[in-house]
This record gives sequence, structure tokens and C-alpha cells, in this order.
Amino acid sequence: MAEEVKVMGMWISPFSRRVELALKLKGVSYEYIEEDLANKSPLLLKYNPIHKKIPVLLHNEKIFIESTVILEYIDETWEGYSLLPEDPYQRAMARFWVKFIDEKCGTAVWIACWSEGKDQEKAMEEAWEHLRTLENELKGKKFFGGETIGLVDIAANLIALWFGIFEEVAGIKLLDEEKLPILCRWIEQFLSCDLVKESLPPRDELLMFFQARKEAITASKSMVYKI
Repeated sequence: MAEEVKVMGMWISPFSRRVELALKLKGVSYEYIEEDLANKSPLLLKYNPIHKKIPVLLHNEKIFIESTVILEYIDETWEGYSLLPEDPYQRAMARFWVKFIDEKCGTAVWIACWSEGKDQEKAMEEAWEHLRTLENELKGKKFFGGETIGLVDIAANLIALWFGIFEEVAGIKLLDEEKLPILCRWIEQFLSCDLVKESLPPRDELLMFFQARKEAITASKSMVYKI
């Protein structure tokens, strides 16, 4: 019987794109199902009734949710390319850095790009601190995973593509080549990988989406003020 692998995701989501990149690195064929979180499908509500979010991985009769859980399942299920190192300590550290990217770095950059005034200034300082921490972690390495793309690099797709777009939309600068040369070099190397290119949305389309979102938020605030 043919193996059934499906990914339910959303084209703008770095989290569902993580899953696709992991499957591509493993050489696993899959069917992609695009979801609209503003109009959630019965299939999504059926397979992820708790969070009602993407990504969702369907592997034969099994259902998996949460991108980090899915990535580890992919690594343990399919042989070949390794996303996590063999050494237990290095595996633990990789999990730590993924959590750091999601909970610390990602949150601070998101707030910095979508807030104003003192809240934005505070978030920018936090984002700088977290990005400098990642800069130090990359010293002497091509990728977070060493010479090849690993779990942390996949999780950091958020930094490689989405952060730059958020900066452009918000009119701020965090990923400065002079201040973060190692991290910026990692971004260039990561984005130049063919499988990464295949797993990411077109930058111009992503930029247009978030510009439109920013304009809608601004217009909404303006209407509230006038009322």
C-alpha cells in the first residue's frame, strides 16, 4: 500500500513551511492542502479540534500537530538526512534553540514590527538582544546545524525570510549587516539552498500580503479615532 503523507498549511505561515522543508530534505513525497484560517475547513477542525491551527501532518492513519513536534516525528520516522544530531547533548541544545527562536526571538520581533511608541522601542531592544545571542551561537559554523541545515535552521526560516519582510513593512531595521554579520551571512546561505527556495513563498507576494495587512490595521485605527 502506498504511503499517505499530507500537510495542511497556509502559504504565509513559516510554521507549515518548516514541515515542507523537513519533508523535502528527507526526500518524502507529500500532498499539500492549503487552509484558510479565516474560514477553517471541516477537515482542519476534524484533525486539529483542540487548537484549530496549522500545520497538521497526516501520515497514513496518524495525525500530528505543532510544527516542532512534527519536525521531530519526521526525523525519527524517515531515514536518510538527519535533522537532529546523534549526540544527546547536541540534540537537547537544538531543541533549546528552537524554543528560543519561537518564544523569545520571534515574539520580540513581531511586537517590534507591529507596535508603536514605547512598546515598540522596548520590543526592539529585546529583539536586538535575542538576535545578538543567535549571532554568538553561529560563530564558527555555516549553519546552526553545523555544515548542513538542521532542526534549528529549519525553525529559523522565520528569521531568514519573514523578519526582513516585517522590517520593511514596519519601517524599522533589526537585521543590520554591520551589527549582525554572521547572522546575515547565515540568512544568505540558507536562502540560497535550492530546497529552501522550493519550500518558501515568493518574497514579493509575502511582502504584498503583510503590507495590505498593515494598511488594513492602520485604516481600522483611523476609523475608530474618527468615530
